[in-house]
Amino acid sequence: MSKDWNEDDFINEDSITQDELERIEINLLLEGIYSIYGFDFRNYLRSSLRRRIYHRINLEGLPTITSLLEKVLHEPKFIDKLLNDFSIKVTEMFRDPSFFASFRKDVIPLLRELPEIRIWHAGCATGEEVYSMAILLHEEGLLDKAKIYATDMNEHVIESAKVGKFSLKRMQSFTKNYLRAGGTKEFSSYYTANHEHATFHSYIKENMMFAQHNLATDRSFNEFHVILCRNVLIYFDSDLQNHVHQLFFESLALEGFLALGNMESLLTSHKNKYEDFNAPERIFRKMSS
Repeated sequence: MSKDWNEDDFINEDSITQDELERIEINLLLEGIYSIYGFDFRNYLRSSLRRRIYHRINLEGLPTITSLLEKVLHEPKFIDKLLNDFSIKVTEMFRDPSFFASFRKDVIPLLRELPEIRIWHAGCATGEEVYSMAILLHEEGLLDKAKIYATDMNEHVIESAKVGKFSLKRMQSFTKNYLRAGGTKEFSSYYTANHEHATFHSYIKENMMFAQHNLATDRSFNEFHVILCRNVLIYFDSDLQNHVHQLFFESLALEGFLALGNMESLLTSHKNKYEDFNAPERIFRKMSS
């Protein structure tokens, strides 16, 4: 028997709030990105993504989030712009100098006992903290036996990080951080400079390996003595944070070190697996297998 439709059977557009429409549009956009390109932003904090989405909409002069999705679906090169927008690129050399000073004082003596040191910088962005770690290891006489793996989901920032070239305007603040972190040499001895850029010497990056890696979807690729993921997890929701913490736990050697950002901490479900090695600096040591 056929059904007689009435107005109540259809969605009343006026009954859907603007916030609900926006949520639906963002969900569709993120599903489209994941389905076509494999980049998974579905568990990123929406407040941060929302700002970045509207930033791109304004730059492109688009009327809606749906129109942004249309470009994602029909313009393959457009995804590069969104990846750049969504990537977390706020970083600097020897960021939070007290962290690097504590790492030098407390962690380095324990790493010195190892025959080989494997370090993973997860979400390395343009590589400033990777070069910071390499310089620290060099000054401690450990760089030759260290392997530093640096990963990010954004292939473009990875390519930039490989070069080791940074704006000369930033070197003054980097130098201050280096000295506060316990640097023992002239910071300028580590790079050559022209009127625009500073380029780090090749020996600093000899033991660095850069690769694309997505914390949301990719698996562990080695066993590490140190994992640094500083000021990245704050952009993830609790489900994705839990996923990444499990990935790090599986990737750390027993008694290995996990370093988080100064606004981050271990989830309750993982706290019993680690020792608070240096709680103020968010350095944890894996104590169970």
